[in-house]
Amino acid sequence: MKKLFFTFLIISSFLGVNTGHAQMCCQKPLGNDMQVLALNKSFKAAHEAPLPFAYSAQKGQMIHFTTEGGKDGNAFFVPADENTDKVLLVFHEWWGLNDYIKREAENWQKYLGGNIAVYAVDLYDGQVATTPDEASKLAGSLDPQRAEAIINGVLAKIGKDKKIATIGWCMGGSWSFTAARLAGTQASGCVMYYGFPDKDDAHIKAFRGNVLYIYGTQDDFIKKPDVIDFGNKLIKNGHGFTFQSYDAPHAFANPSNPKYNEKAAGEAQLLSIAYLKSQLSIQ
Repeated sequence: MKKLFFTFLIISSFLGVNTGHAQMCCQKPLGNDMQVLALNKSFKAAHEAPLPFAYSAQKGQMIHFTTEGGKDGNAFFVPADENTDKVLLVFHEWWGLNDYIKREAENWQKYLGGNIAVYAVDLYDGQVATTPDEASKLAGSLDPQRAEAIINGVLAKIGKDKKIATIGWCMGGSWSFTAARLAGTQASGCVMYYGFPDKDDAHIKAFRGNVLYIYGTQDDFIKKPDVIDFGNKLIKNGHGFTFQSYDAPHAFANPSNPKYNEKAAGEAQLLSIAYLKSQLSIQ
């Protein structure tokens, strides 16, 4: 077995820094585990409605781009401070592209130094959920083909001469991996916060990057053995996989979650910053 891609000597220094599935009847067949789980009553109950929040963007704005099928896709775009070959794709939780994610997109550009373009991709075509029931319906009915068309559309807009990293949370963690797979050799790194591991061997073989997986040990929905199996498959196929767990529940890093764990979220953020800087060759 190959060694993990990162033992993360650089990250150990960062960690020393303190920081302030049952399917419902009458539903169409679902495309993946996340869609099935979205309809699970326990999963819905574990996701309290986001706390009210309104964000005034500092640099970012909504943009549109063409996708296969003729319908435009949407993203919240934060331009780099100057010309750059570095891009970060941000993927929202099952709530959709809300103001929390727009703030995250601008914040992640700051965390990574400014000279990086950031796209927070809208997988829901403009729809945003404010209650668990609404989120369940949106996530459960998300067409995987449409979502991939949106991702391919934003990749086409970015162009072939960029280095692309991805990050996402929960549902977005799963799509972070999909986007990195679709980016092919342009993929420079993928951060998955408690996302469903991809179980399709063909997808893993097609993947060309490496993964940092963030996990909460109190997660009742994403099973650690599934994550480890996913990681082992990546390693077997010559890719890097780094696993980091925290004593926290599912969705612990979401500041809109009433169960937000500030300490674990801060440590995971430092880890992710170090990882993404390394992958994108940011000094």
